[in-house]
Amino acid sequence: MKHVRELITSTVVGGVFIIVPLYLAVLLLLKGMKSVGVLVRPIALLIPDWLPAETLLSLVLVLAVCFLVGAAVRTPAGRAARERIEKMFFERLPGYGLLRSLTQRLAGDSEENTWQPALVELEDALVPAFIIEELDDGRYTVFVPSVPTPLAGAVYVLGRERVHIIDIPFTQAIRSVSRWGAGSKDLVAAMRKRDAPAGAGRIT
Repeated sequence: MKHVRELITSTVVGGVFIIVPLYLAVLLLLKGMKSVGVLVRPIALLIPDWLPAETLLSLVLVLAVCFLVGAAVRTPAGRAARERIEKMFFERLPGYGLLRSLTQRLAGDSEENTWQPALVELEDALVPAFIIEELDDGRYTVFVPSVPTPLAGAVYVLGRERVHIIDIPFTQAIRSVSRWGAGSKDLVAAMRKRDAPAGAGRIT
């Protein structure tokens, strides 16, 4: 019963972390279109009434602003400003780091500092995880995602002998977790030979 309750909870939490950003994005887009409607209205009056010119022009203007902001944050100064804002506000939100890494990796941002996939030893099993940071004493802080919702999970601090880096893309590791572990054999096969423990193969 406890396992079922935890599964339902983790699934709901994972769904919330997907739905809420999408809802907020659409809400902000509509709000932005409404705000710039006054600016495009004089131009819209010159276009035939059968065409929803004000709505289309507002959408184009908002998307253009988003494009310019996106281009700006790719510059050194813009990237520095974005990092300061993220540290001050967004990184305090649970799940934001993983969601940012996932979306930017899917968008093809190769410069994004994505969490390193790994297999960690918990009790007698190997568990899919992501390396968050390395401590000064050589230990790792790792995030162990819940199945099948990778945006929820637990954080551990483990010795480096229990953390085995796997050379696979970030998105492949996420996909395996979200598919109830399907493809785990690829995770084990991608484990760096020098990191592979004796008898590696059992995954939970």
